[in-house]
Amino acid sequence: MFEVLVYVYENYWRGDACPELHQLERKLSAHGFEPDEIHDALVWLDGLNSAAENILVPADSETDWTPQPSDASMRVYSIAEQDHLGAPCLGFISFLEGSGVLPPALREIVVDRAMATAGDPVSLDQLKIIVLMVYWRFSIEPDALVLDELCDDSEGRLAH
Repeated sequence: MFEVLVYVYENYWRGDACPELHQLERKLSAHGFEPDEIHDALVWLDGLNSAAENILVPADSETDWTPQPSDASMRVYSIAEQDHLGAPCLGFISFLEGSGVLPPALREIVVDRAMATAGDPVSLDQLKIIVLMVYWRFSIEPDALVLDELCDDSEGRLAH
């Protein structure tokens, strides 16, 4: 499924540029993806569209999402979320939030879409694709450093 999502991200730079799901299904099939992968990806994308329709629209076109939780609020993950996401993914979500590039409304969509994937726990690479797809759906182009963090393979990095 994630290969299909990457293909969609790379070929339709914005969520609103993506064709309707039934037309996308034909294009993906013509490209050679397996029917099961296409089905899983389309169900996932439909869930992303539904989640996007259920959040409030941003106050401006940047990152001022309303309503914002107070500074004293904290996101508490359920046991099921902790088990499915795992420590690396939860840490990465926290990193993105702390960096100011993942507003609470988008975080909730990321968590929702991560919970809709198979596999326990979700891998960090899969979570990065999910974050990219959420940005994509809202036509948010992450800045170069965030994009580098989302697209770079961190296994080859050495800590200084």
